[in-house]
Amino acid sequence: MPGFVSGKKRFAGSNMCFSNSVQQETPTCSKSNPHLTSQVTGDFYSPILPGLPDDVAKYCLALVPRSNFPAMGGVSKKWRSFIKSKEFITVRKLAGMLEEWLYVLTMDADGQGSHWEVLDCLGHKHRVLPPMPGPVKAGFGVVVLNGKLLVMAGYSVIDGTGFATADVYQYDSCLNSWSKLANMNVARYDFACAEVNGMVYAVGGYGVDGESLSGAEMYNPDTDKWTLIESLRRPRWGCFACGFEGKLYVMGGRSSFTIGNSRFVDVYNPEGHTWCEMKNGCVMVTAHAVLGKKLFCMEWKNQRKLAIFNPKDNSWNMVPVPLTGSSSIGFRFGILDGKLLLFSLEDEPSYRTLLYDPDAAPGSEWQTSEIKPAGLCLCSVTIKA
Repeated sequence: MPGFVSGKKRFAGSNMCFSNSVQQETPTCSKSNPHLTSQVTGDFYSPILPGLPDDVAKYCLALVPRSNFPAMGGVSKKWRSFIKSKEFITVRKLAGMLEEWLYVLTMDADGQGSHWEVLDCLGHKHRVLPPMPGPVKAGFGVVVLNGKLLVMAGYSVIDGTGFATADVYQYDSCLNSWSKLANMNVARYDFACAEVNGMVYAVGGYGVDGESLSGAEMYNPDTDKWTLIESLRRPRWGCFACGFEGKLYVMGGRSSFTIGNSRFVDVYNPEGHTWCEMKNGCVMVTAHAVLGKKLFCMEWKNQRKLAIFNPKDNSWNMVPVPLTGSSSIGFRFGILDGKLLLFSLEDEPSYRTLLYDPDAAPGSEWQTSEIKPAGLCLCSVTIKA
C-alpha cells in the first residue's frame, strides 16, 4: 500500500501553474488575473458564453489546454460546474483533446513525509499538488474516476494513538483542488480497491481494532454514497484489485484461510452480485498496474521479471527485466502513453527509468526513459482529462 501522505505539509514555491496552497471547492478571486479568475457570478442560469448555444460553448471550453482549467474554474459558477462534471471529460474525449498526466506520490527529500506531484504527457515539468486535507495517513487506497483522484480510508496516528479511518477525499485534476466525499461504511486500511463500470469498490483490509476484514462496499459517484455488498468467503488483507470486462479481481496479500500469502484470486460479478475464485494469482506482489487489457505485476521473489496476466484465458506470461538503465531489484510502476514505466526504489546516480512497450516489435519492447519523479515513488496513477 502507499506510504504516508501528509495532509498538513506545505511545499516550496514554484513557477508552475499548480498552486502551493490548499484549494477548496469554493471558488476564489484573484487580483493577478482578473479576466480569468474574477469573482464568480451568482447567476448560474446565464449562458456559458454569451451569444452561443450552450452545446457549442461547451465544445469551445473543451478545446482549451488542460493547464488553464483551474483559472477557467474561477470565471463563473456555470464554467466551474461544467469543468468538474463527467460531461466535460466526455466532450474533451469526443474532441480528441484529452491530455494524459502522471500523478506520483513521492517521498520528501528528508524521508519524513510525502507529497503528490504531477508530470505532463511528456514526463516533464514537475508540479506539486496542494496538500491533501486531513491527518497524515498510510495504508490508504487510490482510484481514478472521471478525471478525479480518490484517496480512501487508511491508518492515521494522532497524539500517539493509531486508528483506521473511513474518510474519503477527492482531488479534481481539472480544478486542482481537494474536496471531501462521503465516508465509507467501514473504516479500513491495507485493503484492495478499484473502479469497475463507473463504480468504486473497496474490499477486505484491517478494521478499527486491527481485525482482518472480509467485507466489501461500493461507491456510487452520482449519489456520493457507499453501499455494503456481498462479502468475501474469507478475510483478506494487504491485497490489491483491478477491473476487467466489467468484473472486479482481487489478488495478492494474505488470507485467514491460507498459510502465508494467498494465491487465490477473488472475482466479483456486479451484475450477479456474486464472488467466485481462481487459484492462479500472484503472491507477494510489490508493484502492479493495468495497461490496456492486461495486468502487470512484480513479485517479491523475482523482481527482475514482469508477470503479465491476461484475463481472457486467465493465463500468466513472464517477461525478464533487462539490466539496462537500472540494476535495481525493486520498482514501482507508472503508466504513460500506453507504456509501462519502472521507477527504481534505489537511489542510483546513473539511474534511468525502464520503459516497457507491449506493442513494440519483438526484441525492442524495452527502452530507457528520462521520465522520473523528483523523489522515491510510493505509488502513481494516470489521469486523462
